[in-house]
Amino acid sequence: MPPTVPDDNVDEQRVSYATAGVDIEAGERAVDAFRPYAQQTSRPEVLGGIGGFAGLFAPKLGRYAEPVLAASTDGVGTKVSIAQAMDKHDTIGLDLVAMVVDDLVVCGAEPLFLQDYIAIERLVPEQVAMIVKGIAEGCQQAGCALLGGETAEHPGLMAAGGYDLSATAVGIVDAESMLRPERVRPGDVLVAMRASGLHSNGYSLARHVLLEIARMPLNGHVEEFGRTLGEELLAPTRIYARDCLALAAETGVRTFAHITGGGLARNLERVLPDGLVAVAERGTWTPDPVFKMIASRGRVDRAEMEKTFNMGVGMVAVLPPDDVDRALAVLTARHVPAWVLGEVRRATGEEGRSPGDRVQLLGEHPRF
Repeated sequence: MPPTVPDDNVDEQRVSYATAGVDIEAGERAVDAFRPYAQQTSRPEVLGGIGGFAGLFAPKLGRYAEPVLAASTDGVGTKVSIAQAMDKHDTIGLDLVAMVVDDLVVCGAEPLFLQDYIAIERLVPEQVAMIVKGIAEGCQQAGCALLGGETAEHPGLMAAGGYDLSATAVGIVDAESMLRPERVRPGDVLVAMRASGLHSNGYSLARHVLLEIARMPLNGHVEEFGRTLGEELLAPTRIYARDCLALAAETGVRTFAHITGGGLARNLERVLPDGLVAVAERGTWTPDPVFKMIASRGRVDRAEMEKTFNMGVGMVAVLPPDDVDRALAVLTARHVPAWVLGEVRRATGEEGRSPGDRVQLLGEHPRF
């Protein structure tokens, strides 16, 4: 049978990238919309601007005897589902920046620049501009440049209106000044810095309890929070980068622990050298009401809460005893609520010999 010859008189729909779900023009409009936000994060070391094939950064290495680059990659996780449900996209970028730059400063590195990646089902320029606005604001808070990134439409791979975020940040520290577990000594003091809420961890459990089990509406006012549930869950993650760098400059801080997934004990354990254990007192702070609500509404036991959530502690500094008063003064001046959480001591007997056994949380939280 001879091949069918198309009839030139038949009006056939032409197929394009746009009909397949990808709108290149919308992408260009999105770049134009968020370009001013990115430009506000520029540092003197940035060469060129947004729109090139690569972001260019000329670091000033003269003040470093032996410069070491530090890099961190992370995302925001299922917190983005709250932003999507509330159609509020201007703060989720702050969470993204916090998750990467606050990992960098654990070793004392100054964040230099960040690049983001936004995977989105359908590109709406105004929505992407709001996401990038939050990322740019976070970069300004951290003192780093938003050097570039990528926004990619994934029609057919994501639910309608869905998106996900990730970012990589690069920082620098002098090898001689680098903070690390080996610097920690017996008798050092733990100073806690308060979290601004759930930050960006444990949202799968929080959503399951509050939205599915308790069936609480996101737009419903919650007396304990003084705002709606959605506003509580979208509270931006506190960015500690500049606070930690100020602390490192003005005290003999040994290291930091960024309290993210895994909770206080597991993250603090990561910065303890062999042979040492940390003791933290629960009685030194009261977790925010959202933690108590998740525990009670979901009947989540304390062990599960403490290995899933930060429980109100976002960052911990490990300091020599003589520097504690100075550290608290520095943080207070920078409007970071902080307190003495506990101490580091030598392990005795079988202490600290197995994972998860090197940080002891003692006592009970008041009013929890």
